[in-house]
Amino acid sequence: MTEITPAIVAEHGLSPDEYAKILQLLNRAPNLTELGIFSVMWSEHCSYKSTRVWLKTLPTTGPCVIHGPGENAGVIDIGDGDACIFKMESHNHPSFIEPYQGAATGVGGIMRDVFTMGARPVAMLNALRFGEPSHPKTRHLVSGVVAGIGGYGNCMGVPTVAGEVNFDPSYNGNILVNAMCVGLARQDKIFLSAASGIGNPVVYVGSKTGRDGIHGATMASAEFDDDSEEKRPTVQVGDPFVEKLLLEACLELMESDAIVAIQDMGAAGLTSSSAEMASKGDAGLDLDLDAVPQREEGMTAYEMLLSESQERMLMILKPGREAEAQKIFDKWGLDFAIIGRVTDTRRLVVRHKGKVEADLPVSALADEEAPRYTRPWVPTPKKPVLAPAACPAPADWNATLLAMVGSADLASRRWIWEQYDSTVMNDTAQGPGGDAAVVRVHGTQKALAVTADCTPRYCLADPVEGGKQAVAETWRNITAVGGTPLAFTDNMNFGNPQKPEIMGQFVGAVEGLREAGLALGYPVVSGNCSLYNETNGQGILPTPAIGGVGLLKDVTRRASIPLKRWGDQILLIGRTEGWLGASIYARDVHGLAGHAPPPVDLAAEKRNGDFVRGYIERGAVDTVHDLSDGGLIVALAEMIMAARIEDIGAQIDLPDGVEPHAFLFGEDQGRYLVAAPEDVAKAMLSEAQAAGVPAVRLGVAGGVHYRIGDLVWLDIAALRASHESFFPTLMAAPIN
Repeated sequence: MTEITPAIVAEHGLSPDEYAKILQLLNRAPNLTELGIFSVMWSEHCSYKSTRVWLKTLPTTGPCVIHGPGENAGVIDIGDGDACIFKMESHNHPSFIEPYQGAATGVGGIMRDVFTMGARPVAMLNALRFGEPSHPKTRHLVSGVVAGIGGYGNCMGVPTVAGEVNFDPSYNGNILVNAMCVGLARQDKIFLSAASGIGNPVVYVGSKTGRDGIHGATMASAEFDDDSEEKRPTVQVGDPFVEKLLLEACLELMESDAIVAIQDMGAAGLTSSSAEMASKGDAGLDLDLDAVPQREEGMTAYEMLLSESQERMLMILKPGREAEAQKIFDKWGLDFAIIGRVTDTRRLVVRHKGKVEADLPVSALADEEAPRYTRPWVPTPKKPVLAPAACPAPADWNATLLAMVGSADLASRRWIWEQYDSTVMNDTAQGPGGDAAVVRVHGTQKALAVTADCTPRYCLADPVEGGKQAVAETWRNITAVGGTPLAFTDNMNFGNPQKPEIMGQFVGAVEGLREAGLALGYPVVSGNCSLYNETNGQGILPTPAIGGVGLLKDVTRRASIPLKRWGDQILLIGRTEGWLGASIYARDVHGLAGHAPPPVDLAAEKRNGDFVRGYIERGAVDTVHDLSDGGLIVALAEMIMAARIEDIGAQIDLPDGVEPHAFLFGEDQGRYLVAAPEDVAKAMLSEAQAAGVPAVRLGVAGGVHYRIGDLVWLDIAALRASHESFFPTLMAAPIN
């Protein structure tokens, strides 16, 4: 028997205080297997020990919410007995160590979170952050991550319809790979994870268990250092073809009433799935590992419990339904094994080769006895406002705009999304490249609008405003295509929470999420926290990625970015103060940082968005783009460049009394560009004035140039060439 020394405790990521608590809870020393169980269940990745106290402050209920945080994914009501099930989750550390498999298994894991609840996945999204384009690892990481996402999603036959990509030096040693899955189910066929029914069989299904991914949850809860790439054994290996079989087998069994509870074996594998199911059901489980299908010989109890082999599920079945269930999994060529029973002991008991390898109270693993910290934190100091005079107009407007639309943060992502199948299943009404993707609810006229967004530089400057803006922008993205925003999921990517300034970023961002969710009637129903995103003490930008879901009642009444008709009037909806602080213009053109980001007026955000959405829903407007990175000048350029069938330029003039560069490059929030026929535009301006919505006519669509007064005059071909060149040029370089 291995002696549990302080060094072994430290290797398992447990602090001396936490080990002392284990001794107190057990009234004895744990054996090595039990220590491993505590290690993964008390990891930040599984326990949320540093964040739960703050996450509880978020708005999680609303008229459409069926199941909020706490289940495998969130569930919302989309009418007609239909439910949308969705979640976003991180696979950051594994993707840095082994980009293809890390990203691929991130996609597979989030899909299982959705279909374990009875939903068929219908859309995938991602939010990716990489280091500087010039960093020697960036091309390798981009190539592997994109290939992994595409490889797994394409093989599963689920369209990847939207996402975002940022570059920043803070991600050089710790990239972010956040994957989001959206699925559809019937409200009377939603499956939960709470174990119940004393004596009911515990069933293992899917792939065999191997030694891959052991201590993956613990690795995901620790900082990187110079030796982190040696952790490849903790990265799981995925097989999308097996997952496709598992999806179909689970959905087939779900057509019956045989399942009592079901849980994906994700982070911490069999350990977390069994402990969480027992905890949620106020029950115990007695497991026999001899029955676990094994891919390798001589596996120990420790290895089987902590393995994160992919494509596995744990189920509780009704008694007497085992043969029926096994027949289905045999048909699909998957393993099926009865590995235990539900008990009334509230203990997790694990046996292997006739010996009890673990006997632990469930409450100590995933319930009230697990660690919960209110870590010290300090608020992020407020930054000064950047005055337009301190950030002057460009010397050459044309050259500046060309450089901006071709820059790392604003260039076309076409090179990425063309590697993803975005149309499989034939329900994608609007795919990558817009403000939000639109996916039909199969066989109906309604559709989901889905998006992912965050502006980390805002969050660094002011976490509260940055958190508000991340939520508000997804709300605005959904509105811009005509959807009514219903709910969101979050992926909270931060550095080391034991540093008060980092914990302060988290606390501030949560406050921003809370304020925005309440003001917009837009609750959070699921999510994930990824902390310790640091390498050698250097943390990432605070990145609370948000994934939003909305509903279009009529998929034929939607809006998109491209200009569509010569003669359409171009309107700006929303107030422009010319906010340059934390803007891409200030950063990239003038090298200015450390200033306050644009404030988010949530009341104005809702008023402006509801106004624009009303016109889309009535079928009067079909061309809308929200304003964000790069400001008005970039947003209108994107509307011009997106018109792929026929070149349609734009000619605009600035309102009187504005500072041109602040008006055009400022990143004020709550704004939309709308292009509409003249009669509709007149009606909008009149109604906007009556409703207290700021609105102004800027110009007209048409011609073959982009003209702004006497400041900008560019060929569309030149714009498009700059915009499309970044990724092909980057990825054509040798990969290190």
